[in-house]
Amino acid sequence: MSVIDKPRPVAAPAGPAREPRVTDEHGRRVRGWELALRYTLLLAVLALTVGPFLWQLSTSLKGPTEDIYSSPPTFLPEHPTAHNYERVADTIPVWDYALNSLKVATANVVTNCVGAALAGYALARLRYRGRRAATLAFILAMLVPVEGIIIAQFTTMRELGLNNTLVGVVLPGCIGAMNVLLMRNAFLNLPYEIEEAAYVDGANVWQRFLRIALPSVKGTLAVVAIFAFMGAWDDFLWPLIVLSDPSKFTLTIGLNYLHGTFANDERLVAAGTVIAVAPLIVLFACLQRYFFRGVGEGAVKG
Repeated sequence: MSVIDKPRPVAAPAGPAREPRVTDEHGRRVRGWELALRYTLLLAVLALTVGPFLWQLSTSLKGPTEDIYSSPPTFLPEHPTAHNYERVADTIPVWDYALNSLKVATANVVTNCVGAALAGYALARLRYRGRRAATLAFILAMLVPVEGIIIAQFTTMRELGLNNTLVGVVLPGCIGAMNVLLMRNAFLNLPYEIEEAAYVDGANVWQRFLRIALPSVKGTLAVVAIFAFMGAWDDFLWPLIVLSDPSKFTLTIGLNYLHGTFANDERLVAAGTVIAVAPLIVLFACLQRYFFRGVGEGAVKG
């Protein structure tokens, strides 16, 4: 028998193709109905959270001839226009208000990042008498509602001569108790061996803080920055109490006047709302890479 005539092995018949398995984070198989239920819940949450903003954006782009109360409602504008944003700027000094809010929010971010990082490092890494009592004080400070101390804050600002100033708006929230505890927990997750090695090499406390600890908690710093910016940008009650000069109003107070004067013109109110929310979206888009890095915060990098 020649080489050509040798019998070739018969391939086994291919079985039915297996469907790809979907597993969870623990490697367990997720059934089809469970996967469909999860996606349904995610879409429902997405509609509840993003839907109102998209509706406001759509309303702000609709012209005066379009009916925003039609049934069924129309989501996409027939003739998109940016004229409503021009009307907002013509009605109130919205850009001046936005600049005041930006000053307050930027100062709040800087003071919270610096102050919370220093306080969190002191609570987590330094050894001194009264450290547990100081930590307990920050925890108790989170339990006190703002409305319960707002009169005391106003009296303090008046005694300091800071009423009707942007400094008076920034000062009560310059360091948040929650931000201090966030930084403390982040520093606690750092291995002590790293700082011990730096200490053996002759690094002092400031060098260990600036060169070892702080670069390892950038994710938590981003969280603190986002929370501080959002809290200062969206704050309405305290600026309304401490400010009386219209030229120093923040954006939230200015938009409240817009809504009160033109309550029937929802397009104008929607345009002002989009102007107020846009900086928060931009900030989160810029810091989301650090924001979602908190899971591996404090890990040793090789």
